[in-house]
Amino acid sequence: MSFEARFRRASVVIQKDMRLLCSSIVLLAACGAARAQPPAAPSTADSAVAPVADPDAKSDASAPAAVTVPTGCAKAGKLCLPDRAFTQRMCNDSFPSFALYLFGNGFAFTRGYLTRRTQAWNAEGGASDNTFLEFDEEVLLLVERSADAGGMQVSGAGGSYEALRWNGSCVTLAKEELTLDKPPTPKFAKVEWRFLDDNVQAALREDKTIDSAVATRRKECKGAVSGDVSLACVKADDRLTFVIVNHLRNGGKLPVPSKLPK
Repeated sequence: MSFEARFRRASVVIQKDMRLLCSSIVLLAACGAARAQPPAAPSTADSAVAPVADPDAKSDASAPAAVTVPTGCAKAGKLCLPDRAFTQRMCNDSFPSFALYLFGNGFAFTRGYLTRRTQAWNAEGGASDNTFLEFDEEVLLLVERSADAGGMQVSGAGGSYEALRWNGSCVTLAKEELTLDKPPTPKFAKVEWRFLDDNVQAALREDKTIDSAVATRRKECKGAVSGDVSLACVKADDRLTFVIVNHLRNGGKLPVPSKLPK
C-alpha cells in the first residue's frame, strides 16, 4: 500500500475517534448540568400545607396587653377599692366618662363624703382642677394611705385617701376630711357633657330625661362653654349634671368608655 493510501486511512480513523470523543464530552456535560440543577421550588399546594414563618413578623407576646377594667374590690377588707395600678394611671390624667362608669353600674366601690369644704389637689402627680369640694360631696375611694406612706404627710396624723370625683378628677384628702356615713342628700361635682366619650353620651341619651336636658342646655347655652353665659344656661347646665347623676344613682348602666387609662 502506498504512503498516500495509508495516510488517508489513518485520517478516517482519527476522524471517527474524534467524533466519539466529542459525543462523550457532550454527554458528560449534560449529565453534569443535570446533577448541578437545583431542586424545584415547592408547589403552591405544598406551601399552603407548610408555610414558611416570617422572621420579621411579631409574635402575639409582643402585642400590647389588653386593659383590664376594674369591676370589683382589689382586696378584701373594710374598704372596697379598685385595682391600684389602674387607678394610678387614671389619676395621671382626667377620665370623666370612666368616672361615671365607676360611680354607676352597681359596683361595690366604697364612697366617701366630705366633712368640710376642701380645696382639691392631687398627690398622685396628675392634674388638679384647683376647685373646692363642697361639704357632703360624694367621692369614690381609690387608695388608702397610712400616715407615713412614702414619707408624705397630709394635714393630720390619720393618713389620707386618693379619691375620684364625679367630674373625673382625682383628689387627695386627709382621713378627717371624709366620712363613710352617707348624708341625706350627697352633693356631686359638675359633669361636663362635652368631655364625655361619644359612646357614653349615646348611652345616656337613651334616657328621655337626660336627652331632654341635653336639648335644653344646647338651646339655652347656644354653644357657649365658658365666659359670660346667661342664667338660663347655668341652670340648664346644672340640671343636666343632676339628671345624669340621678340616673346612675338609681341603677342606670353605662358601656365601658372608649377612652381608658393605659
